[in-house]
Amino acid sequence: MRQSLIVVTALAFAAAGASGCATKGYVKTQVAQVSTKVDTLGQSLEETQQRTRQNETRIGEVDAKAGAAAGAASEANSAAGQANTAAGAADQRARAAAESATAAATKAAEVEKASRRMVYEVVLNENQGGFKFNSVSLPDEAKASLDSLVDKIKADPNGAYFEIEGHTDNTGDKLTNVRIGMERAETVKRYLYEQHQIPLHKMNVISYGQDKPAAPNTTRDGRAQNRRVVIRVLV
Repeated sequence: MRQSLIVVTALAFAAAGASGCATKGYVKTQVAQVSTKVDTLGQSLEETQQRTRQNETRIGEVDAKAGAAAGAASEANSAAGQANTAAGAADQRARAAAESATAAATKAAEVEKASRRMVYEVVLNENQGGFKFNSVSLPDEAKASLDSLVDKIKADPNGAYFEIEGHTDNTGDKLTNVRIGMERAETVKRYLYEQHQIPLHKMNVISYGQDKPAAPNTTRDGRAQNRRVVIRVLV
């Protein structure tokens, strides 16, 4: 390429000399300058080619590292997937074990309850010093009845279990009566716990509301009997 440029330049200046527009010295000067420029361009081109080869080498190295990183990431994802699968299986086994334990505990409680027998029953209604109309407060007469019941239990301790039922008359709507019945049963439970330290797990409360009347709700006396809490002691 360098030689071609020199030849072309020489010919150009030779042609100019033939027409009488340049001297031989001028031609030599111009040819030397062109030659220098060609040398400079050739050196620059070689340097550029060298840098290109270096960059290609570096790019190859980066591609190799990227490929290795991608492979490592793929292996890590595979390991993570296997770990998630193992964790899911372990969770399922744990859930199954927990369900089995809960079922066993429920069955044991049912067996224990079925084997109990009632030894005492106390009814707290309005005629017996129990709950007044639309009231959940425990009167003094009812407290005295509970105290007497606990004294009997203490005299014959056999792991007593208390079932406490809340009842109402049929005055008002059904949902309100269920709530009032539950509050009455809870009042008795709280008294037994706070005054006599009966363990909470030994007492169970339920509300029947107006669904299980002890007497007809057609009379005042009948409604008074229905506003009650029934305490049964099982051993």
